[in-house]
Amino acid sequence: MSKLFSRLAGFFSGRSLAGMDKAGNRYFTRTEELDGIMKEKRWVVFKGEQDPTSIPVEWICWLNGQRKKAPTPEEMADLEARRERVKLNVALLKKEEEEKRAREGSIPRGTSIGKIGGPDLKSFIKQFPTLSEGERRTEASDSKDGERTKETEAEKARSVPESSEPTGTGASYRPGIWQPPT
Repeated sequence: MSKLFSRLAGFFSGRSLAGMDKAGNRYFTRTEELDGIMKEKRWVVFKGEQDPTSIPVEWICWLNGQRKKAPTPEEMADLEARRERVKLNVALLKKEEEEKRAREGSIPRGTSIGKIGGPDLKSFIKQFPTLSEGERRTEASDSKDGERTKETEAEKARSVPESSEPTGTGASYRPGIWQPPT
């Protein structure tokens, strides 16, 4: 029993106050020797209910040993002022964005909210000819003027079915249409 009492007395007598936060939580430190190595113990005494979410980030870093020195009241005030400025700036930006949307009438059709649209792959593939080089040369020599007309190109495009898989090899290779995996 005396061992327990001496340990409790040592716990309270060897501690030193490192600081307080604005919620009233008090932070303490104590150095003790464990296996011949001096260790610093840090802890918090909550004011009222034990709510770990009430501890500011700077004090959490100090408790975990990520900071060597405890945050000062001046530092805490500066950081709190900075957080307030950031909140005001975010609110201002949201207000400006809403005003911009109101002026434009509605959200433009080309943009999406929340997700970034990928490239339009169908229009990308349409820019490439569906026929290979060898087939184009024979068609060009078969036509009357040596040039293909727009009507024959449209007919050929309709007759060639769009496939999701690539077909052919070498000169007769035709790329397929990429589809996302399901």
